[in-house]
Order: sequence, then C-alpha cells, then structure tokens
Amino acid sequence: MKKIAVLSGAGISAESGISTFRDSGGLWEQYRVEDVATYDGWVRNRALVQEFYNQRRKQLANVKPNAGHYELVRLEQAYEVQIITQNVDDLHERAGSKNVLHLHGELKKARSTVNPEYIVTIDGWELNEQMTDPQGAPLRPHIVWFGEAVPLIETAAQISAAADFYIVVGTSLVVYPAAGLLHYVPPYVPKYVVDPQEVHAPVSNVKYIKEPASTGLKKVVDELLVLGRKSADAGALPRLNH
Repeated sequence: MKKIAVLSGAGISAESGISTFRDSGGLWEQYRVEDVATYDGWVRNRALVQEFYNQRRKQLANVKPNAGHYELVRLEQAYEVQIITQNVDDLHERAGSKNVLHLHGELKKARSTVNPEYIVTIDGWELNEQMTDPQGAPLRPHIVWFGEAVPLIETAAQISAAADFYIVVGTSLVVYPAAGLLHYVPPYVPKYVVDPQEVHAPVSNVKYIKEPASTGLKKVVDELLVLGRKSADAGALPRLNH
C-alpha cells in the first residue's frame, strides 16, 4: 500500500473554530508570546501560563472536527496515511485518523517539569498547581514552546522521506523546523499544497489548491483515490505540473 504523508497546520483547525495565533483577532493579540509560550514565561508566571492553556482546552471541548479532517480519514480507504501536525488539538484523532504525530505537543496532555518522559492525559480541561508527578514536581503543559527543541522532528523527516505522495494543508510554510520537512520529500514525489492564502513551496512537483481545507482537501482526496485505483499495480508515480 502506498504511503501518504500530510503536514497540517492551524488553517485546518481554524475551520472548526479554533483560534489561531497569527491572524487578526488571534491569540497573540491577547497575550505576549514571551509570557505564555516560553519556558521563561512559565518560570515568571506559572499561573498565567496555566490559565492560558486551560482556556484553550475549554475551547477545544466545544468544537468538532470539520470536513477537512474527515477527508483525510477517507484517504485511508486506499493508502497508508501518516499525519504530521503542527496543531496541538486532537481534532485529527477525533475525526478518526489512525496515525497522528504531534510536532508541537498535545494540548490535552501534561508532563513533568523534571522528567520529560512522564506524560499524562488531563482529565477535563483544567491543569492546576496541585497536579504533580510521582516525585512531587509540578506538571507543565505538554507543549513545545518557542526556543525549545522539537523532539519528534527527526521522526517526521523520516516519514516525509518515505512518502509516495505529500499533502500540505493549512500552513504557511514559514515556521521552522516544520516547514523544512518538505526538503526531505524526494523531488519526484507529487506534492499538494492546500491553503486559501498564497503559499509558496520551495520544492518541485507541486500542485496548488488555493482553497480552505474543507473544500480543497476533497479535490485532492478525490484525485488520489482515483489514482490509487488506476495505479494500484502500476508501480509508477505520476508527475504534476507546477
């Protein structure tokens, strides 16, 4: 079975009503990055950081996956699909995607501040000061903050290098190291970029679909399912004009 790797970003979750950071009215207009998304911010004002992510979890509980998420599930009819997401929500999983790698952490999880291997799922939406690991160390949001290493980036690079098709959806391709994953995809592999904004992928063999995820992914999935039926035994990958 051929492999499809998907790199998803904030744009796909925005259609479900998840607030984004960079758009007008987004979260960064209410909070400073340095205060809520850095380790230094955590040290300075732990209560503020906890409240910020508690409110995000509370919002997440009231939204649902959208058509874009479900289109990616539909791909699993004919392909082995691995999603690499920059999003910290669980909408891909709730839609039914079986293989999801979270580059930037997971909103509904917390981890020990002294043992990064100790990770727990948060019951409900609130993480508070009384929640600790078995040694009594406080729990922090299981989020990769600015300035921190992205532990799963090498795994994501391996997935990208092994893909037979590559889909980018809802991301501007300007946030590194995630944006650099495209460079691991072999040049001959067909690539699809789905976003309503103008996005430039600095690689070859790209087809652009300038639409939101909900409608743009339907076109990509329809095309790939047809290709999958036609070339199941052909062994040759089609090339795309760019």
